[in-house]
Amino acid sequence: MKQNILVYGIIGCLLLTACGAEQIPTLNAADVQGTAQSAAFTMVAETQQAIPTETSLPPTETASPTPSPTDTQPPSPTLDPSLPTATFTPAPQSSAPTQQDNCNKLLSAWQGPTVKFQVSNDTKPKGTIILSMYVVTDLGECGNIVAYDGTFSGPVGNYSAAAFVDGKKDFKVFGGFRINQGSWTIVIRNDSIVAKGGCYPNC
Repeated sequence: MKQNILVYGIIGCLLLTACGAEQIPTLNAADVQGTAQSAAFTMVAETQQAIPTETSLPPTETASPTPSPTDTQPPSPTLDPSLPTATFTPAPQSSAPTQQDNCNKLLSAWQGPTVKFQVSNDTKPKGTIILSMYVVTDLGECGNIVAYDGTFSGPVGNYSAAAFVDGKKDFKVFGGFRINQGSWTIVIRNDSIVAKGGCYPNC
């Protein structure tokens, strides 16, 4: 009987040890590190695979320059021999002086009526004046009359006047007018040249 108890006891111990709770494995630090590295390498490899690879494009044809179109000449008209033909010769070039060349001179004599002029220097501050008056008369005479101060004479006609003022500040001033018979005062100001009747400035 004691023997049976012992046998049953041994069998029970074996059963208890066989069916008992399993031991929990302990983690090794080296194994954890290796696993982490392996996972990291795997992620890097998958990332590299996800990057699209650069594929070369197929070569494109380069455009060759197209030749420019050539002008084709229209057929020349046929002439009817029964029609008269004309030839043109250019007019000969005249070597005679032009009107402008004839007017580029001092006008000292004229055929039309004469006018007396007085110069009034109204510039401020007053400077020294050189007055040039270009005139074309009713008879077609033309040229320049130069005056400095005081009085001078000229023909009846259309005048273009230019005054060169030398003073503290040098400047030029211009004007134009028609002169009829009588006496006239040419008034030179800082901004204009005008012709007034001979009674100026007491008119």
